[in-house]
Amino acid sequence: MRLDYSLKEVTPYINWIYFFHAWGTSSMPKQDKDSLRHEAEERLSRYADRYHAHALFELYDAYSDEDDIVARDTRIPCLRQQQQGSEFLCLSDFVGKQDKIGVFATTVDHGMETDFDADPYEKMMMQLLADRLAEATAERMHEAVRKEYWGYAADEQLTIPEMLSERWQGIRPAVGYPSLPDTSLNFVLDRLIDMGQIGIRLTTSGAMRPHASVSGLMIAHPAARYFTVGKIGEDQLADYASRRSIPVELMRKFLGGNL
Repeated sequence: MRLDYSLKEVTPYINWIYFFHAWGTSSMPKQDKDSLRHEAEERLSRYADRYHAHALFELYDAYSDEDDIVARDTRIPCLRQQQQGSEFLCLSDFVGKQDKIGVFATTVDHGMETDFDADPYEKMMMQLLADRLAEATAERMHEAVRKEYWGYAADEQLTIPEMLSERWQGIRPAVGYPSLPDTSLNFVLDRLIDMGQIGIRLTTSGAMRPHASVSGLMIAHPAARYFTVGKIGEDQLADYASRRSIPVELMRKFLGGNL
């Protein structure tokens, strides 16, 4: 399912906290932060009809098989916490034997990253806005999935600030984030949803272009929560590489930060 949004539709879902964090404004006076946000909102208004945001998702019957999630005969291998003191969690723990999952990707028009190369400040501003809009699009899409397309939370009545605080049921783990750290997993998700439909291409490591793109899973289990996989051992590296059908040494490059 493809959903295309105007910038006006997704702007209300922007989490400005992360926009300010990207600018490094922790020591900036409030009036300067207000001025920066005003600049950003002026750009969003100016380019509201020039650029668009895009979402792509599919819902699949799914089940867990040890540390794999299986959807449409496709295995989505996951990593399990392995360090002492952790709860040894894996995303597959939150998927039942007869369940459903969502696979998604969101992005913005590529021009938001390339049309401002001549002006370094404008390029930075638009890149950071593009990043926030891709995340905001995921938030808007996920709301529609929960309440309409999947419908497991049809009666949900959350304000946007409550949504940005993740008070909704389930989780939306994104590829490259702590509970799903292997960026190359995008190759598996791409086989399920064909990200090229919304203009996303993958690099040799699985990174997405445009950079302002988000991909991941939607899990509905009421007890599902985010966690950090953290460091894993050589035993899990070898097992995970086998489940991904990728040579261990190549997988070592993909998971360098977790070894």
